[in-house]
Amino acid sequence: MSTVISGLADIADHYDAFLIDQFGVLRDGRGAYPGAAETLVRLKDQGKHIIILSNSGKRSAENDRRFVDLGFLAGSWDWFLTSGEVAWQILKKEGAQASGLPSKCLLISRDEDLSPMTGLDLERTASGADADFVLLAGSEGDVLPLSHYEALLAPAARRGVPCLCTNPDKVMLTKSGTAFAAGRIAELYEELGGTVRWIGKPFADIYDFALDFLGRPDPSRVCAIGDSIEHDIAGATSAGLGSALVTTGILEHASAEERQKLFAEHGATPDFILPKFLW
Repeated sequence: MSTVISGLADIADHYDAFLIDQFGVLRDGRGAYPGAAETLVRLKDQGKHIIILSNSGKRSAENDRRFVDLGFLAGSWDWFLTSGEVAWQILKKEGAQASGLPSKCLLISRDEDLSPMTGLDLERTASGADADFVLLAGSEGDVLPLSHYEALLAPAARRGVPCLCTNPDKVMLTKSGTAFAAGRIAELYEELGGTVRWIGKPFADIYDFALDFLGRPDPSRVCAIGDSIEHDIAGATSAGLGSALVTTGILEHASAEERQKLFAEHGATPDFILPKFLW
């Protein structure tokens, strides 16, 4: 059973560190939520360790810069850890060949972002017909139909080309509302017969990186805050962390009954529910 709280002040003393999702908690597709930047500063002033933990295919430094541009105070978080950063670090450490991934890469990203493969020994291709692997880092589902990605990816899927999805989110928040995200494209790739390795919440790699950075604390003293039951709450549950569901973001219009169904579907119930990321 989840406990409904009015703000973070109700639980701040229970935890030493917080893993905070960005989209749907701190911001949406238009910008920062009112009071979110101030609340983040308030939490940091309490001496808490803070990692912004995001299913973004962009690398950490790209998100750091963007967050400051949105009005968040630099230094009010310890690390902006993205699934894209985790994937890049894994590829850098293992190497494409060691990962079983040859070097010709079909990169699918947002805003022509090349950071997912910058600094790696990879050759970019624009065609699924000659790709050795697919690096799926982002979606432009707000401007391109799913059929565009089906046409691009079907030749690779037919050839059994592996796909690395660095953003498992199925839905994203944009300036004009919600749209399908990279995780939905990865699902499509599986539907086309391809195989996908998933990096990001709720999968273990990103939590291992976060907990290593924090010095492997007692998991019960770490709280993950997010708006997605499938990603944030399920990931926290699997990692043995505390969790708080914010009812902004993708569940803004969901009823309590609908949330309960999702808890059961994903086998994950948050410890706390709060209406907004406010102190």
